[in-house]
Amino acid sequence: MTANTTIRIGAIVALTGVALGAFGAHALKDLLESRGRVAAWDTAVLYHLLHGVALTALGLSGKGHPVAALAWLIGVVLFSGSIYGLCLLENAKWLGPVTPLGGLSMMIGWLALIIKLPAAD
Repeated sequence: MTANTTIRIGAIVALTGVALGAFGAHALKDLLESRGRVAAWDTAVLYHLLHGVALTALGLSGKGHPVAALAWLIGVVLFSGSIYGLCLLENAKWLGPVTPLGGLSMMIGWLALIIKLPAAD
């Protein structure tokens, strides 16, 4: 994955995070409140946005850490995506086990970044 691709993916992830945060706060507010899912939605958005910014920063660094970038992208889809599904779908309990897999993927991305730190200048 090139630096430019990572920047674009990061920007798309951040853009969708902002959109879903706003959607949850406005269009879905009553639904999320009635299901007691506001905090869960907010957690999904937080991790979604954080990893969108991290992806963008990773691309801007020009270092090219494709394992970290891919792991973070997969993590956002699985972690945040499964929480969004759990919040919106009434009978989606099968998504529950997907959430920790997404969290694990995010952690793998951070670990990959730690392992592949560039040498100090």
